[in-house]
Amino acid sequence: MPDASDEPPYRILPLGSHHDRRSFSCGKEKLDAYLQKQARSEARRRIAAPFVLTAGDESNVIGYYTLSTTGIMLEDLPPEVAQKLPRYPIVPATLLGRLAVDSGYHGRGLGELLLMDALFRSWRHTEEIASFAVLVDAIDENAAKFYARYEFQSFPDQANRLFLPMKKIAQLFSK
Repeated sequence: MPDASDEPPYRILPLGSHHDRRSFSCGKEKLDAYLQKQARSEARRRIAAPFVLTAGDESNVIGYYTLSTTGIMLEDLPPEVAQKLPRYPIVPATLLGRLAVDSGYHGRGLGELLLMDALFRSWRHTEEIASFAVLVDAIDENAAKFYARYEFQSFPDQANRLFLPMKKIAQLFSK
């Protein structure tokens, strides 16, 4: 059985033109199609910032996520969270729009690796661009459970829309 030292080094980089997206398949058509057909265009137009996970051959994409700015309606947050915030109608946030790992790499902890990288990038930039939380719209119940394991909270009326306050994210990385 191979050990961890046999694994090629993983790298997470901004999506580039040299990255091969055609063979990526995570088992969710919507996530596959986004990477294969939309990601480069959205990166060029500054709609989303896609980051890809590679191993060994740095052209082969084995996972990805996207980040962009968004806003959360204050009234959508749980009351115990909203009451601690200024009374602005919209609170700034970072959207983790998509996160997926190729099916051939499931079960290796790469989803967590991608999530931690996304959270770290989001937190690191709050010094310059304010963001109250990282927001995700989980594609299904299994994805929502994945995020819940990392203390993401559901919105009261939307079980698959979750957020993690930047204050909690800061605790992860400022130790």
